[in-house]
This record gives sequence, C-alpha cells and structure tokens, in this order.
Amino acid sequence: MSAKKSEAREMAATAVKSVPAPKLNYRPQSPKRYRPRIGLIGCGGITKAHLTAYKAMGWQVVAFCDVNEDAARERQQEFYPKAEVFTDHHALLARKDIDVVDIATHPAVRVQQIEDSLKAGKHVLSQKPFVLDLADGKKLTALAKRRNLKLAINQNGRWAPYFSYVRELIKAGHLGEITSVDMTLAWDHTWIKGTAFEGLQNVILYDFAIHWFDIVACLFGERRPLGVFASLSNSPEQSIKPPMNAHVLVPFRNGQATLAFHAHTRFGNIEQLLITGTKGTYQASGPICAANDIRLITAKGEARPKLTGNWFPGGMAGAMGELLCAIEENREPENSATNNLHSLALCFAALESSRSGRMEIPGKIQLAGAGCSTK
Repeated sequence: MSAKKSEAREMAATAVKSVPAPKLNYRPQSPKRYRPRIGLIGCGGITKAHLTAYKAMGWQVVAFCDVNEDAARERQQEFYPKAEVFTDHHALLARKDIDVVDIATHPAVRVQQIEDSLKAGKHVLSQKPFVLDLADGKKLTALAKRRNLKLAINQNGRWAPYFSYVRELIKAGHLGEITSVDMTLAWDHTWIKGTAFEGLQNVILYDFAIHWFDIVACLFGERRPLGVFASLSNSPEQSIKPPMNAHVLVPFRNGQATLAFHAHTRFGNIEQLLITGTKGTYQASGPICAANDIRLITAKGEARPKLTGNWFPGGMAGAMGELLCAIEENREPENSATNNLHSLALCFAALESSRSGRMEIPGKIQLAGAGCSTK
C-alpha cells in the first residue's frame, strides 16, 4: 500500500508559483548605422515575405534579378518601384554600389551564383537549404573567408519568436545544459500535390524539416550528434506521392532529440515543443510556425512570456538583420554558412537513414542525394 501511495505522490502535479518571464532581446535586429544597398537574385513566391520584412525594417533594395523578367518586375513594382531589373545576375553584380545580395534561387543554380557574388565582392544571404553537397558548402565558406566577406544562410526559423526566445534563454543560462528536445508537428502538407515539391521523395525531411534540424543543432550548441535514425511512412488514404509521416531520433552525449512530422493531418494544426535542461524546462505550443503559447519552469517558478512578432515575415528580417549586424560589427553572423553546415549534415544523415534503415553519422553523408528526388 505504501508503494502505491509513493508512486501516486511522485506522479502528482505540484504547485508552482508564478514568476516574471526573463526579458530577452529576441526580436529581429537592425544595424545601428550600416545601411547597405541590397540586390535580390531570384524573385519567386517566398521573396514576397523577404521584401515585406526588408521594407518594414527600412532596408533599401535597389535591384531585382530573375530569368523571368515578369517575376522581377512584379516584385519591383510592389515593393521598390525605383529599383533596377535584370535577367542576368552578372549584370546585377556588376553594380559597384550593391553591398549585399539576397540569393533566393533553387539549390541547383545557387552555388554558382553565390560564388559569383563573393568574387564580385558582395556579402551574401543564401536561401536554405544552403547546398546539396557539403563539399560545395565548405568551398564557399572558404572563399568568403579569403575575401573577408560574410556568407549567411536564411534559416529564418531561428527568429520565429518561440525559437528566438529559447535560444536567448540558453545563451543567458536559464535552462542550463540541454538534456532533451522533443518536437511534434501535425498539419496538412498536401497543398504540394501537383507542384514540383511532390517530386521530392523526401520533401518532409528535406525541404520542410531543415528548419527544425537547424533548431536542434542550435539548441545543442557545440555538442555534436552521435548519429541520426529516421523513418518515413505513408498515411492511410493519402494520394500524394511522397511519404507524409517522418520520425527522427538524434542522440547526443548526455542528451537526445526526437522529431515527429505528421504532414497528412486532416483535422487540426499544432506544433508542440518540449525542451528540458539541467536548470529549467521550456514548453511551446500553438499552430505550425506560431507556437507562441510558452511556459518556462525553473527553480524560481513558472513564467508565461507573452511574445510578439511572427515567423513570416519576421524571421526573414531576423536572418538578414543578423547578417547586416555582423557586417557592421565585423564578426561572424550566428547564421553563418559555417554554422549551418552542421544543420545540413544532420539533415543529410536523416535523409540517408530513412533510405538505409540504419543510424547514420552526420558529416559522413556528404550529399543530399536521391532522398531529395523521386527519380
């Protein structure tokens, strides 16, 4: 009888007093004085969020480039009517007054465009996923270093309020050493049916989950994953080609991360995040990309921070703002290409594991490979 009472007592909820939430600088930042002229290469749908953010922050975009001139002119007319329009990125790069380029094209053509931009003396913000081959990424980071230029990656999820806030909590020591990270997402991703995205066999782990792999790498900091195990499965009745369910396990020394993606959820839309550390626990929940219902529990009590901002377009402002601040302060941006290679290594290992059925070691898998194509 005593054992049962003990077990019940251990599982019972305990009262926790409410305490003020730590005040942290988690919002997107802008440089104090540096106001460069920005050129945009690639004017697809996502760049509407880029430009909305840049205009709100007061940054100046002076040139647009896209092989489809109509796409470039559409962005120009909507956001910066006085900007120049090009169909050849070399012509945009020839403008001496452009200091920074935002490259938002597809990975297959982006590597050469990044190289051309660095050789032209421009700082670069690259769309994600950065590269399809880690060797290409290392070559580009080395080139940027030789030319004393900044190369950053648009991992905009880092500046989603609930992710940005917890990153600042960890920097300030509120959570201690991270012991576990659990992420669960349930949403309907079948909007990709009939689009080019449906041709990606690993669309969930590659195109979508790269944001969450990047967050895992950020949260564990300098600790590197010991391996990655990933699995894919179809949902009942799904008519879309790629598997819509994915699960990932990432062990670390004295810790682990688990990620669950349920992309064929017909009813409801929710993202849940649980992070435990040696000094505290962080919980976030809410709609996908907007899990702003936050709880922070430490020895002091429970805090319920009320966050402001959003992932779209706020995360775009965060990614570019960090690059601009890094240029002004002559330091490496937090979203540097060098830093992002760890996130890509994690993603590529998950892609290979989902194919091989084995645990794979990040860094040993150099290519995104066949996991990103139905071919």
